Amino acid sequence: MSLPREKPDLYKRLHDVSHQPGVYIMRDRLHRVIYVGKAKDLRKRLSSYFMPSRARKADIKTRALIESIWDFETHEVRTDTEALLLEGKLIKEFRPKYNISFRDDKRFLMVKVQMADPFPRFIYTRMKKDDGARYFGPFVHSNALRTTLSWMNREFGLRVCRPMRPDENDYKHCNNDIIKKCSAPCINRVSEEEYRCNIQQACDFLDGKSKCLLVRLEEEMQKAALRLDFERAAELRDMIEDFKTTLTPSRSFERGARAKVMSTLDPMSDVKELQEILGLDRPPLVMECFDIANIGLAHCVASMVRFKNGVPDNANYRRYRIRIVSGQNDFAAMSEVVRRRYMRVLLEAKAEGGDLKAEDESQENALEIMRRLEQGKGDRGTTYVTLPDLVIVDGGKGQLSSATEELQRLGLHDMPIIGLAKEHEEIFRPDRSEPILIPHDRGALKLLQRIRDEAHRWANGYHQLLLKRRMAESILDDCPNISKTRKAALLREFGSLARLRRAPVEAIAQVHGIGKVLAGELVQFLKDRKG
Repeated sequence: MSLPREKPDLYKRLHDVSHQPGVYIMRDRLHRVIYVGKAKDLRKRLSSYFMPSRARKADIKTRALIESIWDFETHEVRTDTEALLLEGKLIKEFRPKYNISFRDDKRFLMVKVQMADPFPRFIYTRMKKDDGARYFGPFVHSNALRTTLSWMNREFGLRVCRPMRPDENDYKHCNNDIIKKCSAPCINRVSEEEYRCNIQQACDFLDGKSKCLLVRLEEEMQKAALRLDFERAAELRDMIEDFKTTLTPSRSFERGARAKVMSTLDPMSDVKELQEILGLDRPPLVMECFDIANIGLAHCVASMVRFKNGVPDNANYRRYRIRIVSGQNDFAAMSEVVRRRYMRVLLEAKAEGGDLKAEDESQENALEIMRRLEQGKGDRGTTYVTLPDLVIVDGGKGQLSSATEELQRLGLHDMPIIGLAKEHEEIFRPDRSEPILIPHDRGALKLLQRIRDEAHRWANGYHQLLLKRRMAESILDDCPNISKTRKAALLREFGSLARLRRAPVEAIAQVHGIGKVLAGELVQFLKDRKG
């Protein structure tokens, strides 16, 4: 069965759509996500897409979108704010071609307070780190948030200065105490315990647990109106609206929260169907799939996932930092990762006693030897990893050619290998010029899509891990007197933040540009931030 040629009548499905707020996802004839949008009324919003008058009056881009829609799905939420949050998460997840907003890495504002600091303060951030700090948000309405936080700092006497432990020298250059915006803990006008009590009350207010302050402001607004001070009443009214907007609880939608693809009911049936379509000598009970992920210009990583009997074999997943290739070169990166993977497999088999002779010394090639050794693996109790029945590379002819050349250099000439191109789900083989097209409703293609998507997920997970490590290292940005140059020198010397934490003061002081005094301050800073 091939792809449907006639566009389905989606207008009939609108009767099943509710009038609730939510997010809708548009898909094309290949079931790819092409647009994500939000609506206060899902049915009303979706109806506009399928009205003939809308298509005639729309611009070129919108007409192209409407003509490309072959399916849609909806996700209901509680409020319009939650719809906006979910929309942003899904756009970053799917990266649809017709969406412009939210496709970059910009995130909604959050509020962070590091309770481990001597005198904690609220700061704005768009990235949540695993640094022991307390985070609030994300907040959709940034203006309302800034108004709320400015009032909170003034109401609770919280500091806004940058030094971690402000002293009298910092006080001389600060005017917040003079204009009654700070309780001046730097000169002991309030004790550390009193200041921490104030910051805790502010956290409770930002968490929506303290309603008495809002009641007090509403009473003050009514009094201002009674004495005909309408300017003050209007100011309080707008402030209260901002507070309510900021403090309204909203669910936070995590990346990867999209609806998961249902797994097949019979994985082994999909395996057998794939064997028939590809014409393999044996069923691909063990499959390994490779994916390359370029993380900007800084990192190039690769993933290898292994499926056994049609289901993930998580224990044998692997991930790689590309070593030799510089820049974005998927072909060279694929060559490197395939070479490293199967050279390691062959070396482990040889170390276990496998007789992997050169081809000129034996009638068997490396693949035949490995297959023979696998037959007696259970009897001998060997522990090396066996070769897969099918290798899959994420990509077209270029990636496939690069991987095939590496297999041939290793003596694995007859190893079954295919390339899966994502654009039209075309399957390429080394011995065929034309791709194989499997109908989209067949289990064999869905099996290949699952392993390809799993390889992509595993590569993205490695990307997130590297990003998290870089974010952890960015804690040095908050350390006083540690410039970018000094930070780079420290990480170059010790390699990671974890090693820097374990280093003694004397070793840190030896780094160029640090010195003994700054090294002591850095050690104390990292100690305070460890919790």
